[in-house]
Parts: sequence; C-alpha cells; structure tokens
Amino acid sequence: MTRSAHAARADRTRRLLCQALALVLAGGARSGRAGDEGRYRSGPASPDGTGRFYMGREIAGVMDWQGAAWLERQEREREERTDLLLRALALHPGMVVADVGAGTGYLARRMAPLVDPQGLVLAVDVQPQMLRLLEEMARREGLGNIRTVQAQERSSGLAPASIDLAVLVDVYHELAWPHEVMDSVVQALRPGGRVVLVEYRAEDARVPIKPLHRMSEAQVRREMATLALVHERTIGTLPWQHVLVFRRRGE
Repeated sequence: MTRSAHAARADRTRRLLCQALALVLAGGARSGRAGDEGRYRSGPASPDGTGRFYMGREIAGVMDWQGAAWLERQEREREERTDLLLRALALHPGMVVADVGAGTGYLARRMAPLVDPQGLVLAVDVQPQMLRLLEEMARREGLGNIRTVQAQERSSGLAPASIDLAVLVDVYHELAWPHEVMDSVVQALRPGGRVVLVEYRAEDARVPIKPLHRMSEAQVRREMATLALVHERTIGTLPWQHVLVFRRRGE
C-alpha cells in the first residue's frame, strides 16, 4: 500500500472516530435534556396559558404580583370559605406549615395564630415582590411566626424533613415545573406529613374561573401519582374548590 493510500485510510478513520464521538456527545445531551424536560411538551399557547403541557394539560400563566389586590378582595371569604378550609386542615399549636405559592399571605396570615405558640408558617413564593408585600402585612398584623421562603422555578426552597403540612391554594396549576417543585415539597415533609392541594373545580361549569385556572380531581390525582404521595381523601365542603389531601407513600 502506498503512503498516499495509508494517509487516505488514516483520514477516513479519523473522520469516522469524530463522527462517532459527535453521536455519543449528542446522545448524552439529548439524554440530559430528557431527564429535565422529558415530562413536558411545547405547543401553541392559549390566551391564559404558557404553551407548555404536562400530562395532558396546559400549564397556566402565573398571576403577576401586580395583581395582588385580587388575592385580598373583600368577597374572597364568601366565595372560597377560607374558614371551612382552615377547619379541614385541622391545624394545632406547634405545627410547622408551608403555604406554597403564598402570594400576599392571605392563608398564611390566617394559619399563623392557629399554630402558635412555638408553631411556624413558612410562606413560600417565587416572586420576591409578593414576599415583601406579605412581610409588610404580617408585620402590621403582629404575626411574628411567619417566615418567608424564596422559591425557585424548579424548587420550593424548603429544607428536607422540615414541615408537617404543605398547602397549595389555587397555585399548583401555575407551576412551571410541577413535578420538580412538588418533589421538593414531598422531600420537605416530616414523617406523617401531608400535602393539601386546593384547586377550582374543572368539573363544575358554574365556577366562574377561566378554564386553565381550574383542575379536575382526576387530573390532580393523576399528577400526584407520579410522586411519592398517596391520596388520602377529597373534601368537598368548599363552594368552588376541591380540597385534596395526600400523604407521603409508605407512612
């Protein structure tokens, strides 16, 4: 074989090796993305949606902090009967409760007196502006057992094994990364801890809330089944919302 033939074969070998390496690296990159985003797909966004889909539903857009006044509207107690929700939560002194997606702290500020003394409410939100509003309201009301927690898009920011109860009121359907955030919430539960999701009922056409901001009980349960959670019961005493209670699997 001539020197030029040897050189040509060496060049072909190098090209083939480079191509094989590129395929391996590309496969690794695809695999990494699949681990992070394989649960989600993209599509055309509806007017109230994000264009990201999870388990057959479009993830709703987040209420911006500039709409905070809606969370404190006077008619909210009549429409949502927060008093009935608080009764269903069965709070008691000394509990550590996380209000995930707390917003202005409408619920957190009502839970705080029920877990005193020695109890704590962790008010979790991804929007720092909401947390500042919440802190100011809690200060004015003299609620010293509320602590704010800055969440991230993919994490609640809660420490492992730190809470007895996590409550999400009209929040879950807006989470950009629902599986990842809820997994972090589950990890934050202490033994015997519970997760409570409150969502406007999609099954009831009389509920005057935009469709993407409502969820059916079946859809909530389907999505929670991907986590280490077991459905314990659904409470139907609220006028417009489901109250779904889950416990950590194996406890």
